[in-house]
Amino acid sequence: MTVKQLRAFLAVARTLSFTQACEQLHLSQPALSLAIKGLEDSLGGRLLIRTTRSVRLTPEGESLVPLAKRLLVEWDNTEDALRQRFTLQLGRLSLAAMPAFAGNLLAPALGVFHRQHPRINVTVHDVVNEQVIDMVRQRQVEMGIAFEPEATGSLHFTPLFHDRFVAVLPPRSPLVQHSSLDWESLMSWDFVALQRPSMVRRLLEQQLGARHGALKVAFETHQLASVGRMVANGLGVSAVPSLCLRQMQEAGAVCRPLKDPVIERAVGVVTWNPHELSVAARAMLQVLVDNIETPALSEA
Repeated sequence: MTVKQLRAFLAVARTLSFTQACEQLHLSQPALSLAIKGLEDSLGGRLLIRTTRSVRLTPEGESLVPLAKRLLVEWDNTEDALRQRFTLQLGRLSLAAMPAFAGNLLAPALGVFHRQHPRINVTVHDVVNEQVIDMVRQRQVEMGIAFEPEATGSLHFTPLFHDRFVAVLPPRSPLVQHSSLDWESLMSWDFVALQRPSMVRRLLEQQLGARHGALKVAFETHQLASVGRMVANGLGVSAVPSLCLRQMQEAGAVCRPLKDPVIERAVGVVTWNPHELSVAARAMLQVLVDNIETPALSEA
């Protein structure tokens, strides 16, 4: 049973005339007759009784009319909904982003996307870096924004920028007078750190452990905003990716570039397979590639 056959049947049922049905459907009489016969053969019995003077429905044909109407309405609605999704007139998109990105750079990109595609609903999962990767791997979201995974496996990574760590200082700290700092100077002070399993915490420990020893952690928190407020209130110093500059400064802390060593990591979009993304996800990926810029260190 095909859509074409159902449309042919309903046209005949409405008009009770093969001639009028042919005019409505722009079909020839043989093509219309073939469509009706194919429908009857697939269902196993006659739907119409046709004589030289009249056409009437069999009881089975009468019972098919409301069912066929409902099927065609659902078909048309489905076809229209899919067409709108392919043309970005309708749809949903779910993505995950690590807090450092979600709280600082994501909103402007979402604004661009919404202006371009106002009827696409976007759900953002603000979760830690490791959970971003897991949600993509488990197909809970189409894309995630995170630091480059150490082992991508079946995942695909599209880099957006390389982010460097900056020092976060209390406004009255003597370290503020320096235009940049080395890690040895920073690590002589009490440290305000993100709790494990934060990727930021792990990167610091991996990069600094052998050269400078363990961090002198005095306070730990899960939230970047709390790091900024604790440092601003003189509880210690910290180090965060430069994409958190504005967030730290809004909390009242002061930021300075860090060197010796420069610690950086690529930030980008993690997807399962870029060729399997929905049209909406591909559009979002393009917006991110075209619009994301990491804050310059000169702003610190």
